Amino acid sequence: MTLRIGILGGTFDPVHNAHLAVASAALRALNLGQVLWLPTGTPPYRPAPVATAEHRVAMLRLAVAGEPRYAIDERELRPEASGFTFDSIAELKSENPGRALVLIIGADQYEKRSSWHRWPELEKLCEVAVFARPGSTTKAKIIPMTPTSVSASDIRARIARGEDVSGMVPAEVLNYIRNKGLYS
Repeated sequence: MTLRIGILGGTFDPVHNAHLAVASAALRALNLGQVLWLPTGTPPYRPAPVATAEHRVAMLRLAVAGEPRYAIDERELRPEASGFTFDSIAELKSENPGRALVLIIGADQYEKRSSWHRWPELEKLCEVAVFARPGSTTKAKIIPMTPTSVSASDIRARIARGEDVSGMVPAEVLNYIRNKGLYS
């Protein structure tokens, strides 16, 4: 049996419990041998992340520590990276011949897929699995899990207002955020 690799991309600004729940559900539901966390750099199609790449990767390392099936791939953080998922998946495909790649995305992104760079070609390189978001009615290969309304932007806003987010992010990540004074 070939090792199936799930790819979970995002700014992870910060990584939170819903990200971890998605990765865990995907491991089980999609029979994955690994989930590759793919933090984005500063893509041309969205606002830049608030925290630096260094901080976002450090928080990811804390969040995924202890799960040997999780790995972090920093290719999209390189200065020459295009920021397009297609380019990263094409590279991963060439580096992992014979292995099935499964792109894990939210229903909100899946519904906007026609605007993605080279989407029709991307679907030929990998499977696509979708996790539900609140209010989503997407008809796609759904990762079974309860939709959650936790979002990184909400977490950043709460931290800026001095509100407690301890139930929304792993304890180690929250300690890092506090120690580094992020998002306040």
